[in-house]
Amino acid sequence: MEKRHIKYIILIALATFMVMEMHAQRTLNAATSPIKKAKGVKVEPSYAWSISEPLGLHYESTIDTLFLNYHKESIPSHQSTAWATTGNFGASGQNQVFFERRQRSDFFFEDAIESWLPSVSTQRYYNTRIPMTLISHTTGGNKYSNQDRTKVLFSGNVGKPLQLSGAIDYIYSKGSYNNQSDKNFRWSLSGSYIGDRYEMQTFFNSYNFVGKESGGITDDLYITDPASVQGGESKVDNKSIPTRLTNAQNKLTGQEFYLNQSYNVGHYRYERDSVTDTIIGRTYIPVTRFIWTANFKNVKHSFLNGNAAEDKSFFENTYLSLSGTDERTRYWRLRNTLGVSLLEGFNKYAKFGFSLYATHEMQKFYHVVDTVSGKELPDGLAVLPVSVSSTKSQQLLWVGGQLTKQRGSILTYSATAQFGVMGDVAGDINVEGDVRTRFKLLGDTVSLRAYGYFKNLAPPYLLKQFVSNHYAWDNNFSKERRLRLGGELELPWIYTKLNVGYETLNKFIYFNTESLPEQYGSSVHVFSASLRNHLGFGIFNWDNELTYQTTSNDEILALPKFSIFSNMYLKFKVARVLDVQVGVDCNYYTKYYAPAYNPALMVFYNQRDMECGNFAFADVYANFKLKKARFYVMYSHVNKGIIGGNDYFSIPHYPLNPGRFQFGISVDFVN
Repeated sequence: MEKRHIKYIILIALATFMVMEMHAQRTLNAATSPIKKAKGVKVEPSYAWSISEPLGLHYESTIDTLFLNYHKESIPSHQSTAWATTGNFGASGQNQVFFERRQRSDFFFEDAIESWLPSVSTQRYYNTRIPMTLISHTTGGNKYSNQDRTKVLFSGNVGKPLQLSGAIDYIYSKGSYNNQSDKNFRWSLSGSYIGDRYEMQTFFNSYNFVGKESGGITDDLYITDPASVQGGESKVDNKSIPTRLTNAQNKLTGQEFYLNQSYNVGHYRYERDSVTDTIIGRTYIPVTRFIWTANFKNVKHSFLNGNAAEDKSFFENTYLSLSGTDERTRYWRLRNTLGVSLLEGFNKYAKFGFSLYATHEMQKFYHVVDTVSGKELPDGLAVLPVSVSSTKSQQLLWVGGQLTKQRGSILTYSATAQFGVMGDVAGDINVEGDVRTRFKLLGDTVSLRAYGYFKNLAPPYLLKQFVSNHYAWDNNFSKERRLRLGGELELPWIYTKLNVGYETLNKFIYFNTESLPEQYGSSVHVFSASLRNHLGFGIFNWDNELTYQTTSNDEILALPKFSIFSNMYLKFKVARVLDVQVGVDCNYYTKYYAPAYNPALMVFYNQRDMECGNFAFADVYANFKLKKARFYVMYSHVNKGIIGGNDYFSIPHYPLNPGRFQFGISVDFVN
């Protein structure tokens, strides 16, 4: 059976289940509502939370059932207001809003697809009194360029304290251009136990990403002025545009196991009936918490280029093989954290919580094996510039402390200080803080937040030593120092949030114009100001997100100075049961020297040959929600060839998707 037929079967099945769900919901409401009212039965709402490292603090999260802007998650370039991408859904990208970038990982191959990968910080845990099953499918394009994503999530409680979940996320996108298809299959199992004394959160995540690498199109005129390269023919078949690579692909596979456990020592507080003086309830008050967190991660990257001629012409140097490239790099780590916490709120004088912890980590890296050094090299093979062992093991140790106040309507805060004491991280300093307060002003509650960090960190091992067929380095980098200070103000009566931040980067490490990691000897300064605003008049709504940022040295760190995402829509109900959002959104950022992309390393590197930006990417859409089902229809990049020009490259030689029709559906089933 062809994939497009499977796609339609999935959509028909979801639509059928949606109708069945509506009928089941009506039946359930009719059957249970009188009973609840008569007996006073209270069903607790479902909720979600995430946890933070290193000690597993809980933070409120959301269940993915909102219908507003449901369409937006299916557009690759809408990951932020300024997103550098190779173009395809699920493929490599980098956030060009600097203050939204995540910290560089130990295995840099993952960084380009981090927005599509699971992590400790994005893992959600659920508490659902009624089992929850969310199934969604989105699709777009035609049979030659289809973009499909199917997600399934199940979560249910086994009694009150124990919860189990399972999830599947499958992306299959052929892409609008040749040699850029990708597949990303993720699955996970997770669970939690929240008892009086014992608490636990755990997950096992696995992913398998395979992406074809085109190297970019051979001539940008196929997009900007197709008639000039097609003998006067202005209409271009995107799938016929030649690409620089035709038989290359990256593959990333990874598994991660995480277990956070804690045991609370405390006492019970009893509630008594004021008349009979009998015990009517009790609440456990934890005083001290003992914590153990274990985290194991294993990742393997492989790069394959089966066309030897393209392999030699595309890359400047070839060190190990002239018959194409077939290489693998692997990394695993085992991290254990032991901590003890004096908990906030166990009596009226305990206004904050305080924790001490130690983290030990074992790492091991596996390089491509050097098989040519010391031998007579054939013509065309360059001399390997470094000598690096094929394996590297590390033992790392940190100690730290954490001060937190998570309760209170006026002031909350958290501060963490961590110091490296063994291995390459000896002398590392990582101090982060966040303070929030709320106060009344003009009849409403204003929120004010201050945040910052100071980091003096050793660079990841792979930035110091690395060997592959086309790139090799042995660097003696110093620690990278970063100081960030910022503040955020939220004014609810005008639906506005302002965030202003400043960062100094000293000895900043970046990938230079030759795709090699380099350390800048001086400092780079970044200033950023972002504004989010909502305007609403009846059913009319207008959301805007604007970011201004500037850097003191754009040859080292280039950023678009101004970026905006604007969304104008009507929001209303039909027959009091169908929620509707109909509108148009648009993304724009100013021209700058956007990073180029290296397919062998999966990294974005600096370039000074081509500016990108100054184009608009607009979508016309309609989102709907009916009971527990939501769906959307959309035409993305509707302005192509009409408004905004044809220079829609977010990075050199990788055009964004042309106009296409997309739709999707998601159902929350009653179990």
